[in-house]
Amino acid sequence: MAIKQEFSSFTDLISQSETPVLVDFYATWCGPCQMMAGILEQLKGQMGDRLKIVKIDSDKYPELATEHHVYALPTLILFKDGKQVEKMEGVLPLDRLTAKLVGLGI
Repeated sequence: MAIKQEFSSFTDLISQSETPVLVDFYATWCGPCQMMAGILEQLKGQMGDRLKIVKIDSDKYPELATEHHVYALPTLILFKDGKQVEKMEGVLPLDRLTAKLVGLGI
């Protein structure tokens, strides 16, 4: 389950994480984002502590969405060691998302 967490710095959030961070840029009004939420819950169950999943509401944090060139929702960005390593747009089926992450060494 995704946990709501306040953070003072997005940079600190991704750079201080000991595990890779998958950031889900979404909006509450976005239908495909709601579909992706369920897939991410299943992914968390599969990946456990190997991956941290963070949801960012692009309406509440538009500067982060702009900074990371988020032009479509949902957009998933994977960070390892504080650096962006992968960006995926749209709804991805669980098997494709899992395969992509495993291929990246998660």
